[in-house]
Amino acid sequence: MSEKQVNQIIGNIFNQLADTLNTGEYGKKPKIGITAMGSEHGEKNILEASLKAQKSGIDVIVLGSQTAEGIKTEKIETEDQAHKMMESLLNSKEIDAAVTMHYPFPIGVSTVGRIITPGKGKEMFIATTTGTSSTDKVEGMVKNAIYGIITAKACGIKNPTVGILNIDGARQTEIALKKLQSQGYDITFADSQRADGGSIMRGNDLLMASADVMVMDSLTGNLLIKIFSSYTTGGNYESIGYGYGPGIGEGFEKLIMIISRASGAPLVEGAIKYAAELVRGNCMQIAKDEFAKANEAGLKEILKGLKSTKKEISDEEVVAPKKEVVTSQISGIEIMDLEEAVKVLWKQGIYAESGMGCTGPIILVNDSITKTAIKVLADAEFVSKEQCDC
Repeated sequence: MSEKQVNQIIGNIFNQLADTLNTGEYGKKPKIGITAMGSEHGEKNILEASLKAQKSGIDVIVLGSQTAEGIKTEKIETEDQAHKMMESLLNSKEIDAAVTMHYPFPIGVSTVGRIITPGKGKEMFIATTTGTSSTDKVEGMVKNAIYGIITAKACGIKNPTVGILNIDGARQTEIALKKLQSQGYDITFADSQRADGGSIMRGNDLLMASADVMVMDSLTGNLLIKIFSSYTTGGNYESIGYGYGPGIGEGFEKLIMIISRASGAPLVEGAIKYAAELVRGNCMQIAKDEFAKANEAGLKEILKGLKSTKKEISDEEVVAPKKEVVTSQISGIEIMDLEEAVKVLWKQGIYAESGMGCTGPIILVNDSITKTAIKVLADAEFVSKEQCDC
């Protein structure tokens, strides 16, 4: 090792010691990138939150068009540029995680939110809040339970308790999860604080945080996290909690956190700290470990048995065309039809991928064939004829 390398190592050690004295946190600082454009409260809202979050031993990089003293910024002009830079920084490992206002997660990935409940001021994870774990509701909720367990463990809860919100599909979800538990996957079920108990949670349990992880579909979760984050402000400023959380899914290895365009500085600060906590807790490794344990306990076989609400998909084998760069988004497809719509495009020689955009399910295709793809989908009645102007 050269003298220069030795000096760099010694320098890094002294910098870490100095940071420890300032923040009380020891070790390498998590590096979190955040996109600033698109906030309904302006970029200053994001800059303010980032400056405050840095005091907790976090390196924050703001991707936006404005700057502020004391915060590192990367100047960009559009939201599209910000997302491209965010992806680049994640891919190059220059940042450990990112916080942004929207991201087209692939089907199979959804976000685990984190709130502070009003009943007792206790934190609770909402599994999940955006994205789609599966096009089948019950299958998605089973996966959401695992996603919530992963996130809670990464935040230091060794044996998180799991409750299932009393919505359509809750009982089937409970049966599937208890079967998974009986086959060797470690799940600690919560108990409702209502008199009749059980792991199916009532509305009262939401307010009291009866479970560390509350399982539901992402549409219900999205509604609840908006209410819990802004119920004191009238709805236009999300002020409480940590945001919509990280996208979790088997094989998805980027730590990307979601906040809302209505998120105010206190919540954005919480989201940055949430991201840093997941980095320190080695969330991606915990995810790999938990998926391995769940699969060993027969998760995939259990999910295959949950076909009651899934639309019949043609038995015809359709091979995907050669992969292309897909950046054009086609919206307006019913979530239950998404995978079948992709196959219709494949059958016509159009490469496509399914995903979840800011406003709902999307199909991604190459920019050059967007109109052709929309026409194919319109002819097959997957999108409205009004959407096809070709």
